[in-house]
Amino acid sequence: MFDHLVFGVSDYEESKAFFLKALKPIGVTIASEGPLGVELCSPDSQSSLCIRRIEARTSHLHLAFTAQNRQQVDAFYRAALEAGAQDNGAPGLRPQYHANYYAAFVIGPDGHNVEMVCHHPEA
Repeated sequence: MFDHLVFGVSDYEESKAFFLKALKPIGVTIASEGPLGVELCSPDSQSSLCIRRIEARTSHLHLAFTAQNRQQVDAFYRAALEAGAQDNGAPGLRPQYHANYYAAFVIGPDGHNVEMVCHHPEA
């Protein structure tokens, strides 16, 4: 739905390391990096996540990423916790959204609520 999402972070290196590790299960890597920050994306996606260096205090965001299967959701959750995130909802079905909404939530750097969601039934 979006082409790119840009947001500032208070600790650039910490946030870059966190998102690279947490989003590795869906193939996210560095597309480009420069003085303003870093652009992250998956090889099969035209959408990107851009992290910028800023001095001001950041606002909390809810960032939801699409997984192709439930195993990627599980892998994201483990990787995010290993990268220093706080649990905000272990992997599982969220039937209040729809019958196959399988997601995990963590609180990442700067207090952002980061979600990985799969909309497909169990394979």
